[in-house]
Amino acid sequence: MDIKTLLLALALGNLSLCAALFFFEYERKQTLSLSTWAVAKQCQAGAWLLLYLRGTLPDLLSIGAGNALLFAGLALDAAALWELAGRPIWRRYLAPALAVAVAVFLGAYLAELDKSFRAAAGSLIVAGFFLAGVLALALRWRDGTMLRRFLVVTMLLLSLAVAARGMLSVLQPDGWGWVSGGMIQWLGLAVLYLMMLTNAFGYLLLTRESLQGELARLETVDTVTDVPNRRGFYQALTPWMALARRPGMPTALIVLNLDHFKRVNDSYGHPVGDTVLKTMVDVCKKQLRDSDLMGRLGGAEFAIQLPRTSLQDALMVAERIRNAVASHPVKTERAVINLTASLGVTTIRAEDSTVSLFKRADEALQQAKLAGRNRVVEASAESPLEA
Repeated sequence: MDIKTLLLALALGNLSLCAALFFFEYERKQTLSLSTWAVAKQCQAGAWLLLYLRGTLPDLLSIGAGNALLFAGLALDAAALWELAGRPIWRRYLAPALAVAVAVFLGAYLAELDKSFRAAAGSLIVAGFFLAGVLALALRWRDGTMLRRFLVVTMLLLSLAVAARGMLSVLQPDGWGWVSGGMIQWLGLAVLYLMMLTNAFGYLLLTRESLQGELARLETVDTVTDVPNRRGFYQALTPWMALARRPGMPTALIVLNLDHFKRVNDSYGHPVGDTVLKTMVDVCKKQLRDSDLMGRLGGAEFAIQLPRTSLQDALMVAERIRNAVASHPVKTERAVINLTASLGVTTIRAEDSTVSLFKRADEALQQAKLAGRNRVVEASAESPLEA
């Protein structure tokens, strides 16, 4: 495959990625990261097409505009990876970095510097933007998946290969040993082709991995309050159930129910009810430690896990929560809503199962409701159903 064919392959490869992405996302709202990546591929397709037409078009258009468009595409490639990593800081540096890169290359071209120096400048700029994308992926190296680590290593090696190609074009413009200058140029384009494939498949696989992670998270997280749902809370509670069989500080459980919450939904609608739930969760969290865990069991009922907490300390925490809820009216567009909470408190016992633990806590909660609500009740040493 000669150099012209490689250039055409790079142009058509990026165009095919743009087309596939268009139809893949046709009926779905694109994220900013995906939109940025799509624009990057369009810029790169146009750049390689201009470079392919070198000799047919004026050099200023094919070489100057082609390389400027290529730098823009690679910069946006890196920006898409930074956006995917949740670091929008790239927006601050994209335009200045791209302007400097284009100015350096066009300056070298217009100054009619030696061809080898222009090639070196272009290669180092390409490698620099690609390394920026590598850095975005490497931010989560310690917690990253094998896919992310593979992409970091592969993209790093490809970036170094492009940079090395640029340096060789200056140090050994006529080639190195049996490797001719034309072969170095061909190998450089081959590496760029591999970069395109690695970036394309890597980005799409990372996006898919991110979506799968989000779906897995939604299985255990309540979408309204952003705390664990019943399933997620039970999963987090499991190891503490096992630890209860060992000597040491117990783990306490609080079951909380917002009093007469159904009236809020009936009077003001579910959107207002959701706002109230979010606010109440925030109020409760302010009374908890970082190691404590709050989850939503359903409706207006929540559970709170207090690791290494005695029953008396748990009762104090529950009383703080009750006071905080009662003294924190929720302001909405339609009304100021005052709420109270009833709470049942117990600790995990060595013989407990999840069923017996929550049964005991629920019984205490029901006693709090029967006693007039807006109060904390300690679970009895022996459940009435067990007596």
